[in-house]
Amino acid sequence: MKKKSDGAVRNFAPIRFVLLCVAILLSMGLLLGRVAWLQIITPTNLVKQEDRRSLREVTTASPRGMITDREGRPLAVSVPVNAVWADPKTIVSKGGVGYNQRWQALAQTLHLSLATLAERVNSNPTGRFIYLARQISPQQAEWIDKLNLPGINLREESRRFYPAGHVAANLIGFTNIDGQGIEGIEKSFNAQLTGKPGSRLVRKDKFGHVIENITETNPVPAHELQLSIDERLQTVTEDALDNAVTWNKAESGAAVLVNIATGEILSMASFPDFNPNNREGAVLDDFRNRAISDTFEPGSTVKPLVIMTALQQGIVQPDSVIDTHPFNLDGHRIRDVGYYPELSLTGILQKSSDTGVSRLSLAMPVQRLLDTYKGFGFGQSTGLGLTGESSGLLPQRRYWSDLDRATFAFGYGLMVTPLQLAHVYATIGSFGIYRPLSITRIDPPVVGTRVMPAELVHQVEHMMESVALPGGGGTKAAVRDYRVAVKTGTAKKIGDDGKYVDKYVAYTAGVAPASDPQFALVVVINNPQNGSYYGGAVSAPVFSQIMGDVLRLENVKPDGMPADSDHLLVMHGNRLSSPSL
Repeated sequence: MKKKSDGAVRNFAPIRFVLLCVAILLSMGLLLGRVAWLQIITPTNLVKQEDRRSLREVTTASPRGMITDREGRPLAVSVPVNAVWADPKTIVSKGGVGYNQRWQALAQTLHLSLATLAERVNSNPTGRFIYLARQISPQQAEWIDKLNLPGINLREESRRFYPAGHVAANLIGFTNIDGQGIEGIEKSFNAQLTGKPGSRLVRKDKFGHVIENITETNPVPAHELQLSIDERLQTVTEDALDNAVTWNKAESGAAVLVNIATGEILSMASFPDFNPNNREGAVLDDFRNRAISDTFEPGSTVKPLVIMTALQQGIVQPDSVIDTHPFNLDGHRIRDVGYYPELSLTGILQKSSDTGVSRLSLAMPVQRLLDTYKGFGFGQSTGLGLTGESSGLLPQRRYWSDLDRATFAFGYGLMVTPLQLAHVYATIGSFGIYRPLSITRIDPPVVGTRVMPAELVHQVEHMMESVALPGGGGTKAAVRDYRVAVKTGTAKKIGDDGKYVDKYVAYTAGVAPASDPQFALVVVINNPQNGSYYGGAVSAPVFSQIMGDVLRLENVKPDGMPADSDHLLVMHGNRLSSPSL
């Protein structure tokens, strides 16, 4: 029995050895097979896994395009800043937000408590991206980078800065925190001002440091935008408008200055305004560009167009005299502020006679006046492409009562914006050539369309000079050493119920110098509440101040020679025989 047992032991040892060798060989075979599978047959899987762990795409920002005035002065620029973002999953895996000095330094730099910082990170512990702060300064970014905290990263971005502050703010608008325009020019020209960001494919080590740049796509730069605005003229326009609105305790105001030869907008002001660099305390209404969005009935500022139309239709001659006695129409009294039994065409403008233009309007088909209003730009967009621009309202009725036709001649029954009114007066200043307006700088010559015979418009423009001369309703619009052709206006406002209320809009519109018009200016003061509300008292002084500053800043030669008195005095004689006049 003992011998048999010894033999069994001796036989078992080689078997175990063989099994062990087979197991080792099988293991080695499996390992070699796995290596071969990974390295030879499917090596790309390893590469992909490694790339997922180490490759990152980094966005390269493309700065937003700069906005400048016509002389290249910066109005909106982008300054480089940084955003701080966190990778919560990485932070949690590294122990979370700690109470050491580095985490405390980060919280202090971001003006957060350590508890708030930890709460924001832990709100989504498996997330890979949350913003901690936007638009921090380069100095703050450098300090945070030196802290070398796990899961805390920096991202390049830019912040919009407006060097001129509130100047042209209602026109230029502003961007949101992501650099997208949300008001004004910034919104209207957002596509042009926005470039295409670039990208870099980089390899990072386990600490997040870039160890290799793989590929790079350069950003496509944005376009710069050069406006037609002149910052100097914009400033003087805003200063005069702001002071006038404040002094007259008015609700708001707007002013537009146009280069007559090119149609370029040289200044466009609104009040209330705001500072786009610090909008704290501003309300939504402060952001409105009232020059393009607010509509009013234009009042007496349309009277030059009525006289042009009457002359064009042959109803009157330049030396005609009109019966301007008050009269009744459809149960309403048509009368003037003063009593004038008869007035020349010049006198109708000089005294702003409602009865005079009413008789002219009643003597011709209403469509003729509608055609003139439309030809000069009422009832249609100016084509500037600005977001929020109103087209106003030019009525198209099947039936017009005599009262409708009469009041239509002194600016009731239609709605216009200050910009549209400025366009009309620029067309008057170009003696009947309607040129498109532009908010960007353009070079002359600018082709226009003739909408009224030049000689006829020149005659009416000459008559308009009487308004700012002694005896006229707009003497406060006069500019020392220069001739101006102006028309003041006052219109009642419509209340929420659609009825007229005891609130007014004061206008002054005109061109200068009258001998060779270069600039058209419109000033609108909405709801003045400091006593007077007439355009000749409220908006006319603002016109005088702005136009005077503009003419002197632009070094325009004075033309203050006395105009032809035969046309600028109220004339008598050659009474029309037509019973309707």
